[in-house]
Amino acid sequence: MIKILQSELDNYLPKKGRLARAMRYSIFAGGKRFRPRLCFATAEALGKNPTRILPIACAIEMIHTFTLIHDDLPAMDNSDYRRGKLACHKKFDEATAVLAGDALNTLAFEILARETGDAKVIAEISRALLGVVDGQVADIGSADKKISLAKLKSIHRQKTAALLKACALSVAIYLKASPKQLKALTAYAEHLGLAFQVADDVLDATSTREKLGKPVKADLKKGFPYLIGIEKSIKLARREKKKAIQALKIFDEKATALVSLAEYVVERNK
Repeated sequence: MIKILQSELDNYLPKKGRLARAMRYSIFAGGKRFRPRLCFATAEALGKNPTRILPIACAIEMIHTFTLIHDDLPAMDNSDYRRGKLACHKKFDEATAVLAGDALNTLAFEILARETGDAKVIAEISRALLGVVDGQVADIGSADKKISLAKLKSIHRQKTAALLKACALSVAIYLKASPKQLKALTAYAEHLGLAFQVADDVLDATSTREKLGKPVKADLKKGFPYLIGIEKSIKLARREKKKAIQALKIFDEKATALVSLAEYVVERNK
Protein backbone atom coordinates (compact mmCIF):
# COMPACT_ATOMS: atom_id res chain seq x y z
CA MET A 1 0.00 0.00 0.00
CA ILE A 2 2.84 2.39 0.70
CA LYS A 3 4.08 2.14 -2.91
CA ILE A 4 0.56 2.95 -4.09
CA LEU A 5 0.45 5.84 -1.63
CA GLN A 6 3.72 7.22 -2.98
CA SER A 7 2.35 7.06 -6.50
CA GLU A 8 -0.86 8.82 -5.47
CA LEU A 9 1.06 11.55 -3.68
CA ASP A 10 3.12 12.06 -6.82
CA ASN A 11 -0.05 12.37 -8.90
CA TYR A 12 -1.67 14.85 -6.51
CA LEU A 13 1.29 17.19 -6.13
CA PRO A 14 2.06 19.96 -8.63
CA LYS A 15 5.14 19.30 -10.74
CA LYS A 16 6.45 22.64 -11.98
CA GLY A 17 7.89 25.69 -10.29
CA ARG A 18 9.75 26.54 -7.09
CA LEU A 19 6.72 26.02 -4.85
CA ALA A 20 6.13 22.57 -6.34
CA ARG A 21 9.78 21.66 -5.77
CA ALA A 22 9.57 22.69 -2.12
CA MET A 23 6.35 20.73 -1.58
CA ARG A 24 7.81 17.64 -3.22
CA TYR A 25 11.10 17.97 -1.38
CA SER A 26 9.33 17.84 1.97
CA ILE A 27 6.79 15.15 1.07
CA PHE A 28 9.46 12.82 -0.34
CA ALA A 29 12.20 13.61 2.17
CA GLY A 30 11.78 10.27 3.93
CA GLY A 31 9.71 9.23 6.89
CA LYS A 32 7.89 6.03 7.72
CA ARG A 33 4.43 7.15 6.52
CA PHE A 34 3.12 6.20 9.95
CA ARG A 35 -0.14 8.13 9.60
CA PRO A 36 -1.11 6.59 6.25
CA ARG A 37 -0.24 3.17 7.71
CA LEU A 38 -2.62 3.93 10.56
CA CYS A 39 -5.33 4.85 8.04
CA PHE A 40 -4.83 1.58 6.13
CA ALA A 41 -4.75 -0.51 9.32
CA THR A 42 -8.01 1.08 10.45
CA ALA A 43 -9.68 0.12 7.17
CA GLU A 44 -8.43 -3.45 7.61
CA ALA A 45 -9.81 -3.60 11.16
CA LEU A 46 -13.18 -2.59 9.74
CA GLY A 47 -12.94 -5.33 7.11
CA LYS A 48 -12.68 -2.88 4.20
CA ASN A 49 -10.27 -2.55 1.28
CA PRO A 50 -7.58 0.03 2.24
CA THR A 51 -7.47 1.39 -1.32
CA ARG A 52 -10.85 3.00 -0.64
CA ILE A 53 -9.29 5.49 1.76
CA LEU A 54 -6.17 6.43 -0.24
CA PRO A 55 -7.30 10.07 -0.66
CA ILE A 56 -7.69 10.40 3.11
CA ALA A 57 -4.27 8.85 3.74
CA CYS A 58 -2.65 11.17 1.18
CA ALA A 59 -4.39 14.25 2.58
CA ILE A 60 -3.35 13.48 6.15
CA GLU A 61 0.25 12.91 5.09
CA MET A 62 0.22 16.30 3.39
CA ILE A 63 -1.20 17.93 6.52
CA HIS A 64 1.40 16.21 8.67
CA THR A 65 4.19 17.37 6.36
CA PHE A 66 2.82 20.91 6.47
CA THR A 67 3.05 20.88 10.29
CA LEU A 68 6.64 19.63 10.13
CA ILE A 69 7.70 22.34 7.68
CA HIS A 70 6.27 25.04 9.94
CA ASP A 71 7.59 23.41 13.13
CA ASP A 72 11.14 23.63 11.76
CA LEU A 73 10.96 27.38 11.06
CA PRO A 74 13.09 29.77 13.11
CA ALA A 75 9.93 31.23 14.66
CA MET A 76 8.99 27.76 15.96
CA ASP A 77 11.53 25.04 16.78
CA ASN A 78 14.33 26.55 14.69
CA SER A 79 15.54 23.21 13.32
CA ASP A 80 17.97 23.10 10.42
CA TYR A 81 17.45 19.40 9.69
CA ARG A 82 14.53 17.03 9.34
CA ARG A 83 15.05 13.27 8.93
CA GLY A 84 18.75 13.81 8.29
CA LYS A 85 18.18 16.28 5.48
CA LEU A 86 18.05 20.06 5.35
CA ALA A 87 14.74 21.44 6.58
CA CYS A 88 12.59 23.02 3.88
CA HIS A 89 13.47 26.58 4.92
CA LYS A 90 17.19 25.75 4.77
CA LYS A 91 16.95 23.96 1.41
CA PHE A 92 14.94 26.84 -0.06
CA ASP A 93 14.17 29.86 2.14
CA GLU A 94 11.78 30.79 4.92
CA ALA A 95 9.16 32.39 2.69
CA THR A 96 9.09 29.41 0.34
CA ALA A 97 8.83 27.01 3.29
CA VAL A 98 5.88 28.91 4.76
CA LEU A 99 4.12 28.90 1.39
CA ALA A 100 4.92 25.24 0.72
CA GLY A 101 3.33 24.32 4.05
CA ASP A 102 0.32 26.50 3.29
CA ALA A 103 -0.04 24.91 -0.15
CA LEU A 104 0.16 21.35 1.20
CA ASN A 105 -2.51 22.08 3.79
CA THR A 106 -4.80 23.70 1.23
CA LEU A 107 -4.27 20.91 -1.31
CA ALA A 108 -5.05 18.30 1.36
CA PHE A 109 -8.50 19.77 2.03
CA GLU A 110 -9.18 20.18 -1.67
CA ILE A 111 -8.47 16.45 -2.09
CA LEU A 112 -10.72 15.56 0.84
CA ALA A 113 -13.57 17.66 -0.52
CA ARG A 114 -13.22 16.39 -4.08
CA GLU A 115 -12.48 12.73 -3.44
CA THR A 116 -14.63 11.97 -0.38
CA GLY A 117 -17.36 14.62 -0.48
CA ASP A 118 -17.89 13.78 3.19
CA ALA A 119 -18.38 16.81 5.43
CA LYS A 120 -17.99 14.72 8.60
CA VAL A 121 -14.60 13.43 7.47
CA ILE A 122 -13.43 16.95 6.65
CA ALA A 123 -14.75 18.25 9.99
CA GLU A 124 -12.93 15.51 11.91
CA ILE A 125 -9.60 16.29 10.29
CA SER A 126 -10.16 20.04 10.66
CA ARG A 127 -10.79 19.65 14.40
CA ALA A 128 -7.63 17.58 14.71
CA LEU A 129 -5.55 20.21 12.94
CA LEU A 130 -6.92 22.92 15.23
CA GLY A 131 -5.87 20.70 18.13
CA VAL A 132 -2.38 20.41 16.70
CA VAL A 133 -2.17 24.21 16.43
CA ASP A 134 -3.44 24.66 20.01
CA GLY A 135 -0.91 22.12 21.21
CA GLN A 136 1.90 23.94 19.43
CA VAL A 137 0.85 27.24 21.01
CA ALA A 138 0.82 25.61 24.45
CA ASP A 139 4.19 24.00 23.76
CA ILE A 140 5.76 27.32 22.79
CA GLY A 141 4.20 28.97 25.83
CA SER A 142 5.71 26.36 28.13
CA ALA A 143 9.26 26.80 26.81
CA ASP A 144 11.80 27.30 29.62
CA LYS A 145 9.03 26.87 32.19
CA LYS A 146 8.55 24.08 34.67
CA ILE A 147 5.31 22.30 33.85
CA SER A 148 3.43 19.40 35.40
CA LEU A 149 3.15 15.92 33.98
CA ALA A 150 -0.58 16.49 33.50
CA LYS A 151 0.13 19.65 31.49
CA LEU A 152 2.69 17.90 29.31
CA LYS A 153 0.23 15.07 28.61
CA SER A 154 -2.41 17.65 27.71
CA ILE A 155 -0.10 19.40 25.25
CA HIS A 156 0.74 16.20 23.42
CA ARG A 157 -2.83 14.89 23.38
CA GLN A 158 -3.34 17.86 21.08
CA LYS A 159 -0.01 18.30 19.35
CA THR A 160 0.66 14.62 18.63
CA ALA A 161 -2.37 12.49 19.41
CA ALA A 162 -4.99 14.66 17.71
CA LEU A 163 -3.83 13.92 14.17
CA LEU A 164 -3.31 10.23 14.94
CA LYS A 165 -6.86 10.07 16.24
CA ALA A 166 -8.04 11.79 13.06
CA CYS A 167 -6.38 9.05 10.98
CA ALA A 168 -8.48 6.38 12.66
CA LEU A 169 -11.71 8.33 13.04
CA SER A 170 -11.83 9.95 9.60
CA VAL A 171 -11.39 6.54 8.00
CA ALA A 172 -13.94 4.98 10.34
CA ILE A 173 -16.46 7.73 9.62
CA TYR A 174 -15.95 7.41 5.87
CA LEU A 175 -16.35 3.62 6.02
CA LYS A 176 -19.52 3.87 8.14
CA ALA A 177 -18.17 2.27 11.32
CA SER A 178 -20.62 1.56 14.11
CA PRO A 179 -20.74 3.73 17.27
CA LYS A 180 -19.10 0.88 19.20
CA GLN A 181 -16.28 0.67 16.67
CA LEU A 182 -15.81 4.44 16.73
CA LYS A 183 -15.56 4.40 20.51
CA ALA A 184 -12.96 1.64 20.44
CA LEU A 185 -10.89 3.37 17.77
CA THR A 186 -11.05 6.66 19.68
CA ALA A 187 -9.65 5.02 22.81
CA TYR A 188 -7.00 3.20 20.80
CA ALA A 189 -5.80 6.33 19.02
CA GLU A 190 -5.73 8.49 22.14
CA HIS A 191 -3.53 6.00 24.01
CA LEU A 192 -1.46 5.38 20.88
CA GLY A 193 -0.80 9.10 20.47
CA LEU A 194 0.51 9.51 24.00
CA ALA A 195 2.62 6.35 23.73
CA PHE A 196 4.06 7.67 20.45
CA GLN A 197 5.15 10.99 21.96
CA VAL A 198 6.57 9.51 25.17
CA ALA A 199 8.56 6.96 23.15
CA ASP A 200 9.76 9.75 20.85
CA ASP A 201 10.98 11.76 23.84
CA VAL A 202 12.77 8.69 25.21
CA LEU A 203 14.58 8.21 21.90
CA ASP A 204 15.66 11.86 21.90
CA ALA A 205 16.81 11.64 25.52
CA THR A 206 18.80 8.44 25.12
CA SER A 207 20.40 9.71 21.91
CA THR A 208 21.45 12.94 23.64
CA ARG A 209 22.75 11.08 26.66
CA GLU A 210 24.80 8.72 24.48
CA LYS A 211 26.31 11.62 22.53
CA LEU A 212 27.12 13.85 25.48
CA GLY A 213 27.63 11.30 28.23
CA LYS A 214 25.55 13.39 30.64
CA PRO A 215 22.43 12.68 32.71
CA VAL A 216 19.25 13.27 30.75
CA LYS A 217 18.13 16.14 32.98
CA ALA A 218 21.21 18.08 31.99
CA ASP A 219 20.49 17.52 28.32
CA LEU A 220 16.79 18.23 27.79
CA LYS A 221 14.74 21.35 28.41
CA LYS A 222 11.40 19.59 28.07
CA GLY A 223 9.82 16.20 27.43
CA PHE A 224 8.68 13.27 29.52
CA PRO A 225 12.18 12.02 30.47
CA TYR A 226 13.01 15.49 31.75
CA LEU A 227 10.03 15.40 34.08
CA ILE A 228 9.93 11.79 35.23
CA GLY A 229 13.16 10.17 33.99
CA ILE A 230 13.82 7.66 31.24
CA GLU A 231 12.76 4.49 33.06
CA LYS A 232 9.42 5.91 34.18
CA SER A 233 8.87 7.30 30.70
CA ILE A 234 9.42 3.87 29.17
CA LYS A 235 6.94 2.39 31.62
CA LEU A 236 4.42 5.11 30.78
CA ALA A 237 4.78 4.47 27.05
CA ARG A 238 4.28 0.73 27.53
CA ARG A 239 1.29 1.32 29.77
CA GLU A 240 -0.33 3.50 27.14
CA LYS A 241 0.48 0.92 24.45
CA LYS A 242 -1.21 -1.78 26.50
CA LYS A 243 -4.33 0.36 26.91
CA ALA A 244 -4.37 1.06 23.18
CA ILE A 245 -4.23 -2.64 22.33
CA GLN A 246 -6.89 -3.51 24.91
CA ALA A 247 -9.26 -1.08 23.21
CA LEU A 248 -9.12 -3.19 20.03
CA LYS A 249 -10.70 -6.35 21.45
CA ILE A 250 -13.93 -5.93 19.52
CA PHE A 251 -12.05 -6.25 16.22
CA ASP A 252 -10.43 -9.62 17.02
CA GLU A 253 -7.86 -10.74 14.44
CA LYS A 254 -8.81 -7.92 12.04
CA ALA A 255 -6.89 -5.52 14.29
CA THR A 256 -3.53 -7.25 13.74
CA ALA A 257 -2.08 -4.29 11.83
CA LEU A 258 -3.28 -1.81 14.45
CA VAL A 259 -1.71 -3.92 17.21
CA SER A 260 1.55 -4.09 15.27
CA LEU A 261 1.63 -0.30 14.93
CA ALA A 262 1.17 0.10 18.69
CA GLU A 263 3.99 -2.36 19.36
CA TYR A 264 6.23 -0.60 16.85
CA VAL A 265 5.60 2.85 18.34
CA VAL A 266 6.97 1.86 21.75
CA GLU A 267 9.66 -0.67 20.86
CA ARG A 268 11.29 1.17 17.90
CA ASN A 269 14.89 2.27 18.30
CA LYS A 270 14.90 5.19 15.86
